[in-house]
Amino acid sequence: MSNLVRLSKGKDIAIITIDNPPVNALSPGVPEGIANAIGDIDSDPSVKAAVLIGGGRTFVAGADIKEFGKMTSGKSRGASLLPLLLGIENCRKPVVMAIHGAAFGGGLELAMAGHYRVASSDAQVGQPEVKLGLIPGAAGTQRLPRLAGVAKALAMCTDGKPVAAAEAFRLGIIDRVIEGDLLAGAVAFACEIAGKPIPRTRERVEKLGTAEDDAAIIAATRESVRKKQRGLKAPLAAIDAVEAATKLSFEEGCEVERRLFTECLFSDQSKALIHVFFGEREVAKIPDVPKDTPVNPIRSIAVVGSGTMGGGIAMVFANAGIPVLLKEVDQPALDQGLAKIRKNYASSVQRGRFTQEFVDQRLALITPSLSYDNFGNADMVVEAVFEGMALKKQVFQDLDRACKPGAILASNTSTLSIDHIASVTSRPESVVGTHFFSPANIMRLLEIVRGKKTSKEVIATCMQLSKKLGKIGVLVGNCRGFVGNRMFGPYRREAQFLVEEGAEVEAVDSALVEFGMAMGPLATGDLAGLDVGWRIRKEYRHLEKPGVRQPVAEDRLCEMGRFGQKTLAGWYRYDDQRRAVPDPEVTALLRKWTAEAGIPQRRISTSEMVDRCLYALVNEGARILEEGYALRAVDIDIIYLNGYGFPAYRGGPMWYADAVGLKNVYDRVCELRQQHGELWEPAPLLKRFAEANQTFAEFNKEQGVNV
Repeated sequence: MSNLVRLSKGKDIAIITIDNPPVNALSPGVPEGIANAIGDIDSDPSVKAAVLIGGGRTFVAGADIKEFGKMTSGKSRGASLLPLLLGIENCRKPVVMAIHGAAFGGGLELAMAGHYRVASSDAQVGQPEVKLGLIPGAAGTQRLPRLAGVAKALAMCTDGKPVAAAEAFRLGIIDRVIEGDLLAGAVAFACEIAGKPIPRTRERVEKLGTAEDDAAIIAATRESVRKKQRGLKAPLAAIDAVEAATKLSFEEGCEVERRLFTECLFSDQSKALIHVFFGEREVAKIPDVPKDTPVNPIRSIAVVGSGTMGGGIAMVFANAGIPVLLKEVDQPALDQGLAKIRKNYASSVQRGRFTQEFVDQRLALITPSLSYDNFGNADMVVEAVFEGMALKKQVFQDLDRACKPGAILASNTSTLSIDHIASVTSRPESVVGTHFFSPANIMRLLEIVRGKKTSKEVIATCMQLSKKLGKIGVLVGNCRGFVGNRMFGPYRREAQFLVEEGAEVEAVDSALVEFGMAMGPLATGDLAGLDVGWRIRKEYRHLEKPGVRQPVAEDRLCEMGRFGQKTLAGWYRYDDQRRAVPDPEVTALLRKWTAEAGIPQRRISTSEMVDRCLYALVNEGARILEEGYALRAVDIDIIYLNGYGFPAYRGGPMWYADAVGLKNVYDRVCELRQQHGELWEPAPLLKRFAEANQTFAEFNKEQGVNV
């Protein structure tokens, strides 16, 4: 046996234990160890049956994802699991797979090759490969429909969602749910079935359905995937592979699956999604804040402001089981904020996201307040008032007086200087930015903004807290707009310039949606509220360089009271369900305003729309990296994927630029500089990396100076 797989034998039941912590991934050594154990069991006349179980906290949570990168880079051929799984299935002694924790991906494929499967009541099974731009590659698409039926196999292979033990039992994926000790239960089960005929999953056909029924299910799934997983290739490949299981022999189906798996593995989409998978783990690592940095316990918090952001933030903490004191300036504002919170929760109950019991418990954790009287008990305060420096400074002066020593004072500002806000307190080391994204109770991103004096303990606490809140925390430096909004400015600036130069509003949005963005840049402005950006522009107008072109139309729309969805009119007009309708009035106004400003009108191609918006994003991202306001290019990517609707299958703006080639991006930015002036000055880092044939992914994180 390998040291990753142990074999022990009782009276007549053998036990194979996989011991490859932390998740028993099927990395090199594990499949070989299992194969050797199966061979030993098959040839030992004293063994009547075997149990295969995972050591530690889980069964097998999947393949070793690092192996995929080695395969695509040519460093590894990647041994197929299929021979091992066929060897298990061909074993003359029944093999019982005992599942606790997770049997995901290759783990479920391994389990399905066993003759029986038992599971603890808290176990989960799933085929999440689609989240990495892949499909199951070791007969998962062939065995799963034979156990669970075609419809469920399609669902599991296209959405990647796990299935709990009770449902897996109902579906036929597992044969028994074991209460109590799993190993003892699995051994007892093995004794029951020893000596009985051995069922092989690959030979089962009773759940494969009729050709007519399967065709209807497959067609409906394809249509649903094209709508809900727009632009993704792997879900469609998974459908093709499951379809092969319904039409071909097991061996032929495995050949189809293998071909489709290989196509997916070498695709740009899979490489991007694997980059994202590792990136979400990488952003938690901060070079000067080691893992053993002390953290402050956050047992209760207070939120100042119960508007859209404040109310959403209160829900985030309540959902995590943390009591919240929610403050407003007067009773009508507080009542309005609480009503919005209740409405949001009611909507979640209606959609089946939460139970009414859960919601009642969360609402009980939110205590309304009109004063700072009880703020002395809070371990942390999050300020979520309007985006104005004078107001925020006043709030922080009040908090400094009201809060206990050591309490973290956090601002939800989206653009304003944390250092300026901290300067009015006696504890700048306790002041930090926690920039939640709207709607705060839904969006996964949390930008954690480090001020010059923010302590490492506060940073470590906020990074740990983000996980408890179900957020992805990304540490950023303190500059105007931080990382996300600083980049978003040039992105939306170009969208506005495009419509001022003659493009239709909906054409610009459609071009970016077709690229893969969740929403177009102008529709996004309407959703967030055009008045938010307008207020920020007025705050910073004195810093704008005279003579440099600035968009004019959006400010004019705001002057007319067209703030977007909230007023049912912005770049678009909205019905009472907030559905967007193109507005001819906006088109007429644009032509009028641009004529007055002397802006020539022309036809603009879709490719120019995409290039100008995306390369403005990338160019600003390069400046942020060089100036040290982001630690790594992947930090920027994770911010854009989780906060701004950038398509995950393109890896994020910096990964996308690397994929296009920085020389190609740089050349295009230089063209745009010639055509549109100094706003398109190439970032020095972009120029340097393009000339050196480097990538943003190679950027040395130790160069970060402001994070």
